[in-house]
Formats: sequence, structure tokens, C-alpha cells
Amino acid sequence: MIRRVLAGVVAIGATVLAGSPAGFAQQPEPDPGVTVQLNDDTAYELGLVNKYVHGDSNVALARCPGGDGLKAPKSTTFSSPVLRIGKYDYGPLIGVPANVSAEVELKEGTAPGSYPLTVNCNGKPYTATFTVPPRQVSAVPSGAAHAGDGSMAS
Repeated sequence: MIRRVLAGVVAIGATVLAGSPAGFAQQPEPDPGVTVQLNDDTAYELGLVNKYVHGDSNVALARCPGGDGLKAPKSTTFSSPVLRIGKYDYGPLIGVPANVSAEVELKEGTAPGSYPLTVNCNGKPYTATFTVPPRQVSAVPSGAAHAGDGSMAS
């Protein structure tokens, strides 16, 4: 009787080890590599990643696997308390590690500081932090010296 039980245990153990991948070999899937950021560096301008650029176009970018081929799922969305987000593009982008993008615009009255940008990818939120720098003065202050038009030059 003991011999039969022992033989049964050995047979079950051999089946688990040799047979199904559901035994010891199965491991959890790695992180799918979701990314999220505001803007991307270019060949001629660095330091743009996760920085809002006043007076220029700004783009939310993410890589969200699970769509149609290289495209992100249409359910992928961005959110931020200080950005208006629109004009989504669900497709691979050339030269940028992303497959979804959206145009963003800073909401009026947003103070300089750090803010979250979140992408909802396959039902899970992923967040990056971006900075809003102070605005540069674009007008000449009243009472400032003005340069001449060159008419008095000799």
C-alpha cells in the first residue's frame, strides 16, 4: 500500500515538472513599458521633456500597448488639472517612443510649479510630473529706454 501511494506521488510530481507550463515555469508578465510625458526633445532643442513651453505648441505623449498593432487603444486618455487636452492621435509617432499623443494648452491662471500629467492606459493610471516655468516678459515695460530708428546716425 505504501508503495502504491509513493508511486502515485512520484507520477504526479513528474507530470507537474515535465508537463504543463502552469506548473513551476509560469512567472508574472513584466511591466508592459507604459510611458507618459509632456513634450519631447528635438534634434536642435533639448530640455523639453516634461516642461511646458509658453508660446509654443505642447503635446502629451504616451506609449500604451494593447491597441491595433502599433497604435494605442482608443480608450487611452490623458488628464491634468491644469491642461486642456484635445486632438488625440492614436498611432505610432516617428522618432518619439509613443503611440498616442494629444495637443495640450495651459489653463488660464495656472501658476508656475509642478503638476501631474496622467495617462489612463488599459484601465490603469500612469502619471508623470511636468513643470510650468514663469512666463517671460514679452512687452517693453512703460518708461523703459527705447532705441532710435537710426535716422540720427552720421
